[in-house]
Amino acid sequence: MSIKPSLSPIGSTVTNYLPQQYKETGRLSINHNYLHEQFADHDLILQKIKRVVEAGDFTLGKEVDALEQDFAQICESKFAIAVGSGTDAIFLSLKAIGVGPGDEVITTPFTFYATIGAIVTSGAKPVFVDVCDDANIDVGQIEDSITPRTKAIVPVHWSGRSCNLEALEGISNRHKIPIVTDACHAVKARYNNLSITKFGLANCFSFHPLKNLNIWGDGGIVVTDSSDLANTLRLLRNHGLQSRDVCSVFAYNSRLDTVQAVVARHMLAKIDHITDSRRRNAHELDRAFRSISQIRVPKRSSELYEVFHLYSVYCEQRDALQRYLVEHDVDAKVHYPMPMHLQPAAQFLGHRRGDFPMAESLSMQTLSFPVHEFIASEQLERMVQLVRDFYGD
Repeated sequence: MSIKPSLSPIGSTVTNYLPQQYKETGRLSINHNYLHEQFADHDLILQKIKRVVEAGDFTLGKEVDALEQDFAQICESKFAIAVGSGTDAIFLSLKAIGVGPGDEVITTPFTFYATIGAIVTSGAKPVFVDVCDDANIDVGQIEDSITPRTKAIVPVHWSGRSCNLEALEGISNRHKIPIVTDACHAVKARYNNLSITKFGLANCFSFHPLKNLNIWGDGGIVVTDSSDLANTLRLLRNHGLQSRDVCSVFAYNSRLDTVQAVVARHMLAKIDHITDSRRRNAHELDRAFRSISQIRVPKRSSELYEVFHLYSVYCEQRDALQRYLVEHDVDAKVHYPMPMHLQPAAQFLGHRRGDFPMAESLSMQTLSFPVHEFIASEQLERMVQLVRDFYGD
């Protein structure tokens, strides 16, 4: 019997909840959203976009080609293929390696919805493996979940912290199962002093406005050293067109707009500063939070170069602490309060609470603090003092 998700009635009208969300969080002075500051130089970007407008070069234009070359270079990889979103980067990579109905894809339940959505919309069944204490997939449990239907492994570099890539590569090689990595949090992340893109068949990144390398809308990119995969992805993102008049395969429309490529290249010039700032702020919080007994900082490893798309720690009385911080003007967030196997969308998979205990435990403890490049030292001190005040430390 096949297992399929269903579009059952949810009992209410679905509306765009984002404007209200932006309004509610925008009032907070220490905020995860830093787009006003980051794009304060928007006049420079608009000058570059003006050239695109004048050339009428809107769809897969020259700036897209240039971005792909630049991004491949910073990833120390051969090819980069720009697409419509980070979600599409994962979805198209799976389709490019032949994943479809009846197949299984091993992944983690501790991730953003898009990871699982990309697997399900490819036609495959997500097979969850629990996480370790670092919130990344427990590589030691993967092989027990492999079946003859397993066609890919999709690990997530959660918050910009690399998975155990050597162990993952060993499993991939032993079982001849490709790795398609969700690296949407992890631009510039490294493992044992190597770019994370040195591992796996495809590495998928997001340019969402709140990612470390961001644009003015959705966008994504796939990095690979495989010329065959790169060629297939170029076909799949653009209707399967080999040329204007020749369609090799009926496919998808997931092209990165040339305008967004301009923004991405503008931000790419700042990525080292962005990364250095996030790491500096994160390490400052690490030092402070380690002295608070009710806060547990994830173990850091000299083998990993973390880029801190999110800065998350594990907290006692997490929900009460979050409310306290928000009341005191700090945009503390939970990423995420419900792991994927317990989401309503995953009911068709038949999981229950207790199936993945580490993911469930972390989801009740994790709390994220802003650490982007516009957070000042006094704001870091303010956050730490508020946490101390809450715990009576």
